[in-house]
Amino acid sequence: MKKNKSLHTEQPPAPLVEIIASQNAQTVSPDFGYLTEALKQRFADSLDAIVLYGSCLHTSNLSEGIADFHVLVNDYRNAYAKRYLAHLNAWLPPNVFYLEVNQQEKIFRAKYAVFSTADFEYGNRYWFHPYLWARFAQPARLLYARDDFIRQRVNVAMAQAVVKFLKSSLLALEAHALNTEEIWTQGLMLTYAAELRAERATRARHLAQLSLNHYERLTAAALPALNGLLTVQTDGPYYCQATPSDNRRARLYWRLRRWQGRILSILRLSKATLTFHDYLNYAAWKIERHSGVRVEVTPMLRRYPILWGFKVMWLMLRRGILR
Repeated sequence: MKKNKSLHTEQPPAPLVEIIASQNAQTVSPDFGYLTEALKQRFADSLDAIVLYGSCLHTSNLSEGIADFHVLVNDYRNAYAKRYLAHLNAWLPPNVFYLEVNQQEKIFRAKYAVFSTADFEYGNRYWFHPYLWARFAQPARLLYARDDFIRQRVNVAMAQAVVKFLKSSLLALEAHALNTEEIWTQGLMLTYAAELRAERATRARHLAQLSLNHYERLTAAALPALNGLLTVQTDGPYYCQATPSDNRRARLYWRLRRWQGRILSILRLSKATLTFHDYLNYAAWKIERHSGVRVEVTPMLRRYPILWGFKVMWLMLRRGILR
């Protein structure tokens, strides 16, 4: 990974970082505490932070779902006893694992992705593909930080994700008046298409509506960092100032991200078979949940997960779920 670019220039607007910090400090169900304690024990001195994101953020009954965490560590070599895991994580972050905790006669489940804090910062600001900045432009919670310095680094990284998400999305939109819901719905749809994901347009709009007040605050606070790409109209809505030249370039970039995303998804899926117990069944369940497409995991496909990845991609392309 390239990290030669400075992470200390072009800081995001301070009000945007403050909104992210406030969001990250909001309380969640106490049930998440069982999982975070298990992660603290597992990563011990290498642990920098634990971030919760995804649909479980709003749940009140964790025993019926799977929580999504990002675990940030200070160094991959410190995080693993097995050296190959450190190499895999550094080569293509993140490593993804499954966690299960039994507590009070309930089973709490989580999927967690491991990044170094440096990779997390770099990816949210500079990655071409939206894997990180699409996720962390959306609401999350910082459930643990080693100290205030790490807490601020995470908050700033998420603020950078918001700026990157808005710039990359707006450049692909034609110049016209639009509101916050449309900006975020269009942006989420672009990022879904850039991964091997099955969410439909209705899901993107639902998520935009679910946190609309939050997105309105983020968009307003991010305006100074958008270099005039989005302006406020006197009658309320925004106006996207992208030019036809911006549109052509941005749409080329998003096409490239779609192809990059398919390759990355297959590689990460293959890597997860080494770290995530029963990952193929989990992936098949998630695809069916979001698309209605049932993907059978045969013994042969379990043995050759890359082949399974291509089969999934072919099915989704054929049914128009991926384009």
